[in-house]
Amino acid sequence: MTTQASPDIIAHGFRRKIVGKVVRDKMNKTVVVECINARKDPLYGKYVRSRVRFKAHDETNQYKIGDQVEIQEHRPISKDKRFIVVRLVKKFVEE
Repeated sequence: MTTQASPDIIAHGFRRKIVGKVVRDKMNKTVVVECINARKDPLYGKYVRSRVRFKAHDETNQYKIGDQVEIQEHRPISKDKRFIVVRLVKKFVEE
């Protein structure tokens, strides 16, 4: 006996979830999310930061520059977009 569930609950295989900061929101229904990763250099022991930028789908254009969001892997939406924005982690507040 199989039960029908919404597509949000059932994920096809393993999909990465990454937290990053929105650095660009000029495109329609798309934001650019920058994810910074720090890893320790095996030889020198110094922490090296690496920066990766992903284009993510934002259906309602609600996320703005500075917001911290969680993105998840998705099927290809366009030539460069392979992620969707899942949730808002922290809203950007200007001081």
